[in-house]
Amino acid sequence: MSPSDQEPIQPPGTEAEMTPQADHGEASYQGSGRLAGRVAVITGGDSGIGRAVAIAYAREGADVLIAYLNEQEDEDARETARHVEAAGRRCVLMPGDISEPAHARAVIDRAVSELGRIDILVNNAAFQRTYESIEDIADEEWDYTFRTNISAMFYLAKAAVPHMKPGSSIINTSSIQSDKPSPNLLAYASTKGAISNFTAGLAQMLGPKGIRVNAVAPGPIWTPLIPSTMPEEKVKSFGKDTPLGRPGQPSELAGIFVLLASDEGSYMTGGIYPVTGGTPLL
Repeated sequence: MSPSDQEPIQPPGTEAEMTPQADHGEASYQGSGRLAGRVAVITGGDSGIGRAVAIAYAREGADVLIAYLNEQEDEDARETARHVEAAGRRCVLMPGDISEPAHARAVIDRAVSELGRIDILVNNAAFQRTYESIEDIADEEWDYTFRTNISAMFYLAKAAVPHMKPGSSIINTSSIQSDKPSPNLLAYASTKGAISNFTAGLAQMLGPKGIRVNAVAPGPIWTPLIPSTMPEEKVKSFGKDTPLGRPGQPSELAGIFVLLASDEGSYMTGGIYPVTGGTPLL
């Protein structure tokens, strides 16, 4: 099966509603202790890219806090936790809206209080909607997109940095949209451009502390965000315009997130790393 078999679903969408099912590395990812003893906070970790990262991190030896939005995503979050715990690691689930500064601070506080420390912050959660006309975008939705996609990264990083030791890592999920914006994703693409600049600036600010900051820029990745927020005709052809001719799976991003969090990436900071199926991001 391919995305051409997918029926429209309501946002935010769940993994169970996807046809075909996405691959998060459940059966394929094998760890080698590269994150042993570390603690990671992953926003949007209930599904999609966040779930793939959580599975990989757990199998590499990290305990994980999964931040996700609300009860609509509870089942997905519990499934992610099941995989983390099957790897012998602890998983804390924390629903709530990270666009609110107080909740973002509470996420970091809970990670430190329950898991003892924070070594890795993966700012992955995002809000996306599609519109054909700027007049159709409500002022409130424009503001919410920015609060969720970029302001939350600031709130979370600001709260996490005082707990981070040299060697810690912040990884932000940007997008190919930061370089090649689609007009019908105006708000989302604008935030992704901001994330790239935030990443580059924060890396320079935190370099003297020994904290590295990078971003991963995915291309078309098959996650619940796609069929729940994009027009049906675009979903049917999703990823076919890449040089590889297909959408990527969340599992295909796990490796770069592990590298950037591990000691193997110790001289990598301030970078934007594309995982796009061959579409250039220069």
